[in-house]
Amino acid sequence: MAHPVDVHVGKRVRHRRWMVGMTQQQLAEKVGIKFQQIQKYETGTNRVSASRLWAIAEALNVEVSFFFEGLDGDQEEAGAETLGPADLIADKEALDLVRSYYGIPEHQRKRLFELARCLSDVA
Repeated sequence: MAHPVDVHVGKRVRHRRWMVGMTQQQLAEKVGIKFQQIQKYETGTNRVSASRLWAIAEALNVEVSFFFEGLDGDQEEAGAETLGPADLIADKEALDLVRSYYGIPEHQRKRLFELARCLSDVA
């Protein structure tokens, strides 16, 4: 069974990869491994070594500490993983929505935001 920290780190790798719009294949090429290994890291099936995590962080342009954000020592020891609502962006659909949103010119984006706010108030 995968350790909760390995699962958390894998989710954070996937999250960041999606954020920058990179495929598993592209990340694997930058790091010098096969994309299947990236898949195993992202699911927590395989543990990421320190040197490999460093290379992944460089490829994704983040600090290594990014992959550990959101971990709570007490819950980690209990086997719980703590991404929660703050990590909503880990949802692929939400990430696609955010990417599309920022692709819209700023003045139109503000109008769309106000429309979304009004719609959510009605719902």
